[in-house]
Amino acid sequence: MRLDKFLAHHLGASRTIVTKELKAKKVTVDGEIIKSGAYQLLPEQVVEYDGYEIIPVTNNRYFMLNKPQGYVCSTDDPDHPTILYFIDEPMPEKLHAAGRLDLDTTGLVLLTDDGKWSHRITSPKHHCEKVYAVTVEQPLCIELIDIFKNGIQLKNEKSLTKPAKLNIIDDFHAELTISEGRYHQVKRMFAAVNNHVVELHRKQIGKVILDIPEGEYRPLSQDEIDSFN
Repeated sequence: MRLDKFLAHHLGASRTIVTKELKAKKVTVDGEIIKSGAYQLLPEQVVEYDGYEIIPVTNNRYFMLNKPQGYVCSTDDPDHPTILYFIDEPMPEKLHAAGRLDLDTTGLVLLTDDGKWSHRITSPKHHCEKVYAVTVEQPLCIELIDIFKNGIQLKNEKSLTKPAKLNIIDDFHAELTISEGRYHQVKRMFAAVNNHVVELHRKQIGKVILDIPEGEYRPLSQDEIDSFN
């Protein structure tokens, strides 16, 4: 691979900027300063930029993040900080969320650069279950269990929601398991039964369970990755 292409890819920079950095003698290959972008890089060679080694990204990447409130699940947003703030990896902007959370919703976000893998999580036909801890404003009644199980008519939607499992913990707290991902679905389901979601936290997607502190992230294990195959 050409050196300038490698640098542009791994630094997230334009070829013009890469050319300037090369001319400024900021790039070495195996300890030798290289100023030509046309230099042909071999897989085993070590590239350093400004004294820091660039670790080549060759395989797909899979992470879980415990998202705090106040961050959006996009790679770029003019108004709010994004979840990439927490990701200390090469080319974080290449990652995307496999199932987004609202600005004020916390909990499990899966991040990857594998589009086919994330499609298996987000596509309605795969019925991937997500588990949420819900805090509501009004007391919960036992009748809601059957109402959620039978499907709820959301405003401006043609079809009922798919059967959802509601586990009432106490008057104001419940655990809800859904297998689809409509826009603001959990909040709208409770709004449809005249309640308001005060706090929402995603605990689990499929078989992957959130197990790290808020604001932290970690790579998924191979078993976790394979659980969506």
